[in-house]
Amino acid sequence: MNNKLERRELVKPRSNSGRRLLLFFVIGWFAFMVIFPLIGIVRETVRSGLGIFISSMQTPEAIHSFWLTFIITIIAVTVNTIIGTVLAIVLSRHNFKGKLFLESLIDLPFAVSPVVAGFMFIILFGPSGWIGSWFESMNIKIIYALPGMVIATLFVTLPFVVREVTPVLREFGRDQEESAAILGASGWQTFWRVTLPSIRWGLAYGITLTIARSIGEFGAVLVVSGSIINKTQTATLHIHDQFTDFNYAGAFSAALVLAAISFVILNAIQFVYQRRRRFAE
Repeated sequence: MNNKLERRELVKPRSNSGRRLLLFFVIGWFAFMVIFPLIGIVRETVRSGLGIFISSMQTPEAIHSFWLTFIITIIAVTVNTIIGTVLAIVLSRHNFKGKLFLESLIDLPFAVSPVVAGFMFIILFGPSGWIGSWFESMNIKIIYALPGMVIATLFVTLPFVVREVTPVLREFGRDQEESAAILGASGWQTFWRVTLPSIRWGLAYGITLTIARSIGEFGAVLVVSGSIINKTQTATLHIHDQFTDFNYAGAFSAALVLAAISFVILNAIQFVYQRRRRFAE
């Protein structure tokens, strides 16, 4: 009996002061890094007035930059969804020499600075580059044009779909796919009816992350685009250009719109993440 009382005394609940202090620190840090800067953008935009906000977003430069961002995002998401799914299937379903090296290369965009990646593509696809000179001889412009911006965005967004789908495929296993094959299903039928439904939430999460990174990419796109107004200027480059030209109202207005889009994407990520957890359970 005395031993039980001693054990109960040993497992007394700890004071909540440490937990509250930790929670206060986390909330304070989050507010300092995220909430306060966001409030600052909203405040500066409101200070300029609704009329300035609307007129800033209706300029040809702003409209073109957001439209170009939309086009690049659609292309990057479409290509990397297909390529990322194929790579995930290869990495999870096949063993081959160099597999570990391939997995390391997929993570390369996480390790390499986007600016460095941009210079890599200039070396490859520039007018006097290794491959770019051949395209130049055919009057096909890669760098300082849409193709180069798409390639740079594809590079920085490559890992997301692969890294979200691969663990799902490995956890799912091959039993159901092999059963479908034994029952006479073709490879495409097995993929559409068995594999794809099993990875849909991981795939959706990867696509959402790809969209968010494509919209917010700056460094690599800045290097390969040249930030030419009404030609190769994305939304992030437009904000940078407006700010460096001391047009703070235009810069904050575009930044607020981009922040609102990012907030919507963040909520979509949380929704997909919750559905993915429920599906896993």
